[in-house]
Amino acid sequence: MTKPSNDRQFRPIAVPDVELGGFWGKWQDAVCNSTAETLLDRCVEAGMLKAIDVSQPSPGVVIPVQPWGGTTQMFWDSDLGKSIETIAYSLYRRPNPKLEARADEIIDMYERMQDKDGYLNAWFQRVEPSRRWTNLRDHHELYCAGHLMEAAVAYYQATGKRKLLDIMCRYADYMIKIFGHGEGQISGYCGHEEVELALVKLARVTGEKKYLELSKYFIDERGTEPHFFTAEAARDSRSAAEFHQKTYEYGQAHQPVREQRKVVGHAVRAMYLYSGMADIATEYKDDSLTAALETLWEDLTTKQMYITGGIGPAASNEGFTDYYDLPNATAYAETCASVGLVFWASRMLGRGPDRRYADIMEQALYNGALPGLSTDGKTFFYDNPLESAGKHHRWKWHHCPCCPPNIARLVTSIGSYMYAVADDEIAVHLYGESTVRLKLANGAEVVLEQATNYPWDGAVAFTTRLERPAKFALSLRIPDWAEGATLSVNGEMLDLSAHVRRGYARIDREWADGDRVALYLPLSLRPQYANPKVRQDAGRVALMRGPLVYCVETTDNGADLNAIVLPRELSAAETVVLKDLNDAVALDLKVEREETSNWGTPLYRKAPAERQVATARFVPYHLWDNRAPGEMLVWVQSDK
Repeated sequence: MTKPSNDRQFRPIAVPDVELGGFWGKWQDAVCNSTAETLLDRCVEAGMLKAIDVSQPSPGVVIPVQPWGGTTQMFWDSDLGKSIETIAYSLYRRPNPKLEARADEIIDMYERMQDKDGYLNAWFQRVEPSRRWTNLRDHHELYCAGHLMEAAVAYYQATGKRKLLDIMCRYADYMIKIFGHGEGQISGYCGHEEVELALVKLARVTGEKKYLELSKYFIDERGTEPHFFTAEAARDSRSAAEFHQKTYEYGQAHQPVREQRKVVGHAVRAMYLYSGMADIATEYKDDSLTAALETLWEDLTTKQMYITGGIGPAASNEGFTDYYDLPNATAYAETCASVGLVFWASRMLGRGPDRRYADIMEQALYNGALPGLSTDGKTFFYDNPLESAGKHHRWKWHHCPCCPPNIARLVTSIGSYMYAVADDEIAVHLYGESTVRLKLANGAEVVLEQATNYPWDGAVAFTTRLERPAKFALSLRIPDWAEGATLSVNGEMLDLSAHVRRGYARIDREWADGDRVALYLPLSLRPQYANPKVRQDAGRVALMRGPLVYCVETTDNGADLNAIVLPRELSAAETVVLKDLNDAVALDLKVEREETSNWGTPLYRKAPAERQVATARFVPYHLWDNRAPGEMLVWVQSDK
């Protein structure tokens, strides 16, 4: 009998155990060819290596301190950490001795900079050593440590080199002494969550439960009374009321995490917190954390998420505002926030396959996170509007360059999000041409080959490679949008209704070498209408095909995109392969178009614009602004 889903523990596959081709292989090649080295070059240009090189004098304050009492220079360790993580994943796909040597040199610098007690932070060792652990609310010390921990795990898995892993284990061991409720310890946590999920990664790769316990401590402590941030401010002679955003909701520290019911504050911080909570829920089988997360998930995905999986509409707090407040032209929808949503969704699958989470993971991955990287891997988006008058373009770097390495490390590690394994079950969450190697609890070693041109085509085939027959379950996600999906094993059609549980088709059998599973997911064109409470989308419609959101651009359709009117009954779309956009599938549709050239001089008049029949080309939203600059629109007019 199948165990209850929430009694199971699914853990991601290590990145080196998945080899990708097809769609994601091309994106990984872009990172290997350009992004990995570009990130490091631009970190060097910003002065980050000088900050950690103890053989040179400290560069001091390079980026001025802001009114909130800090500077983005405080985050440089995190940028280097994410860049090393990206390099690690890229080295597995494409060995690059020169780039590896540069990463090794940075790791050597960190080793020399690390204090004897294990502490490691460029800003608080080299610029403000007297301020260590004095303002956890604002200064990102643990956040930076978390990103270096994730880099350490990735670099060890990709290269086998332990130096950075050992450095960060020493730092984590030091943290265990520093944080807690014992005499002389700090009973606090970081204002910007991240270390929570990083400690889980560290625990999983080292087998050390003490790192799990520290992560759990940070999560359990958050938002409890008496409030740590208030007491910390008093100890540091700061006003507890006068600080950035002036609310503990900004960092999700306004309530204990199990009592939180609404997604609030800074979007990236929220996603990292929920990711850590989900990991701890999996590791400890903590139903109280899972229940809180399910409530927060519902709150986010039914009231506060763009159709792209973008989250956090406001630039003012890089985060959430009111329910159903989803402006398009001014959408912030930070790339890092959608990356964080992918993290959270994948971890919600830790207690068992569930389509609710995997569908959103896919939606946010393709449409919320991936737009942050250009097809050549050299330029980036920080914010991701769903409408542009032609002035929003990718940039080379940013004073707070968190997004470029974040999307790059996600792209290069995407294989670990595609698959997960429990004792006797393999779950396939995402589809893409790939080969995965894994080992089950019964000792069976399984190679699973996935052949597909997804997301451009809905045909997916799996072939098992086994030295000897083995019994296990294979669970395949059937997306909610895939009406009419079919599934067969060795040519025999299966009744999906008899096999689907929580949106996954579970095939439990003894498998032999060469067994073939064929899944077909119809990629029908789907008009999407927003809840009427989303005032910005009233009278408008968006288009999706499979997991992809589509948009119109000036490049294909000329100016005045707002004049395009999509009919209520869609005609059959003609698909066109665009060679200049990674062989993407574009959609040519019959539409009406309002005449703008013969309107005349009045700004207003009593008669609406006349319409003409036209053809509009829709392209995948994640690829916009990769060609000639111009307007872009996701939500087009809908005919009444």
